[in-house]
Amino acid sequence: MKVNEIFYSLQGEGHYTGTPAVFVRFAGCNLRCWFCDTDFEKGDEMSEDEIVEAVLQYPTRYVVITGGEPTLQITASLCDKLHAHGLYLMMETNGTRPLPEGCKVDWITCSPKLIDVEEGKRKIATIRLRHIDELKVVFEDSPTQDMALYEQIPATEYRLQPCDTQDPLSNQAILNKTIKYILQHPKWKLSLQTHKILHVR
Repeated sequence: MKVNEIFYSLQGEGHYTGTPAVFVRFAGCNLRCWFCDTDFEKGDEMSEDEIVEAVLQYPTRYVVITGGEPTLQITASLCDKLHAHGLYLMMETNGTRPLPEGCKVDWITCSPKLIDVEEGKRKIATIRLRHIDELKVVFEDSPTQDMALYEQIPATEYRLQPCDTQDPLSNQAILNKTIKYILQHPKWKLSLQTHKILHVR
């Protein structure tokens, strides 16, 4: 398995915001999103046992499997080995691939992505997950992002996260519009990238 990094921090986004967790970031992704803030191509080869050993160095029982796109590499046997130590597995995925056969994950956060279909038009990449605990949509404030399409994706919880453009003025404008949308559509809850606000990994 090619692993970009394993580190211990606070979950910065979504339902488990503020929870101490070990992040296992797999290298590689099947999409290329303009706003992606992760250099996920680099990585080192690690065995499943080496990953488990690295995770167990930390005092939390929460593990976030992320990427890149983790479904490209995660296996049922890795999930089983982590569960055998009483760990709670959360996954962050773009949802375009099903979980590999036999993989048991306790909490799935799906962040669907938009793909270009023709000039000026985009659609949501096909979701292939059977179950979504948390749908997390990055709000871009773009005329080609049709929020009505996300409403059709079944999930237990819905969260809207303002896109980080790296420009403070643009970010504030997007945040304001995100809040306005949520107030008009209370099915959604606000998700902030609190790890960036707190300046932690």
